[in-house]
Amino acid sequence: MSEEYRRARRIAYAAAFAALLAVASYVSFTLPLTDVPFTLQVLVVLLAGLVLGPGLGALSVVLYIVLGAVGVPVFAGGAAGIGVIIGPFGGYILAWPFAAAISGALGQRGIALRLLGAALGIVVIYAGGVTGLHIAQGATWHNAVLLGAIPFLPVDLVKGIVAALIAPPLRRLALQQEA
Repeated sequence: MSEEYRRARRIAYAAAFAALLAVASYVSFTLPLTDVPFTLQVLVVLLAGLVLGPGLGALSVVLYIVLGAVGVPVFAGGAAGIGVIIGPFGGYILAWPFAAAISGALGQRGIALRLLGAALGIVVIYAGGVTGLHIAQGATWHNAVLLGAIPFLPVDLVKGIVAALIAPPLRRLALQQEA
């Protein structure tokens, strides 16, 4: 298989994960007491890193962000535009490429490292999200953590575990297709 073909396949995988991230954004609802939407996006961001590796995983998320920024309705609930990125939830979105890169860098070998990579990816997402809430809404740090992280932590930890468990067969499938 030529190097050009492999490169094209990798780009296609990144585009596929960007599309999967867009689909995951449509599974969206808010929890009581917080305006932050609950989506399946954290699962896909972690999977992008764990399956594609740090570079391609981050690239897939950046592609998704660019699509949303230019007006394609890919953000939670079908939102679009730069206003979403600079709004109260933009910190989460801007943290996603870093979370994919970190999960991908740590999660290429062994379940323990995949779990650690997923956990650190979640920490990065929350750091960005809580900071965004603090800045955009003027929330105190305490309130930003209470409304933007704590309610989501149990479910996001489950998403991290699921991502760590299903990433190896997905990665094998992707690599098998390249052989």
